Amino acid sequence: MSKNERMQDWKDVANSYFEKALSLSIIIMLFAVMTTPKFEIKVKKREARQVEAIDIPPEIREKIKPPEAAKIELEIIIDDEEMEGEDEELEEVGTIEVTTLDAQEIVAPTRNEGQTPKFVAYEDPPQVVSSVIPEYPEFAKKSGLQGDVWLDVEVLEDGSVGAIEIIESLQPGPGGLDESAVTAVKQWKFQPAKSNGQSVACWVKFPVSFVF
Repeated sequence: MSKNERMQDWKDVANSYFEKALSLSIIIMLFAVMTTPKFEIKVKKREARQVEAIDIPPEIREKIKPPEAAKIELEIIIDDEEMEGEDEELEEVGTIEVTTLDAQEIVAPTRNEGQTPKFVAYEDPPQVVSSVIPEYPEFAKKSGLQGDVWLDVEVLEDGSVGAIEIIESLQPGPGGLDESAVTAVKQWKFQPAKSNGQSVACWVKFPVSFVF
């Protein structure tokens, strides 16, 4: 068999497969077209409606009655037999008094005693405006007890006394000279310390003397 004959045979085989493949593809396409569901597109038209507002005259508006609110009626059944003898056990409940809120009322700020830092910078130190002399117990005088109680006192922005710490004690315990000094200084009034012209809270140390 010559070379030309072999080439001719290969083309014939290829042509035969091509015809078969083309026929198969056409059959598949026809089957797909026949089995594919049909989609129908519907165009919806939108209609625009214009609403006109009608102004009702005041005289007619007054004649129109508003709808009444629905009333719900509940039937409460009381068994007289069960209620007998229970009246004596009922406690009288006091009514709540009417309270009013005054919007103009000034609420005093809460005192944060002991919250002032130990070291506060200021130009003008606090000055005592009014003081109370501490009570000198008779038993301390008879015992010949005298001296100084050193206190570390917190002076707040308004000049009142906050927390007090005892640095050097003279007579601790209830009714002692330490307690007498703290009770008296609690009632003192100061001109507060100043920093840049503003009142600031600070701590100040000073002695309270007991001498007879």
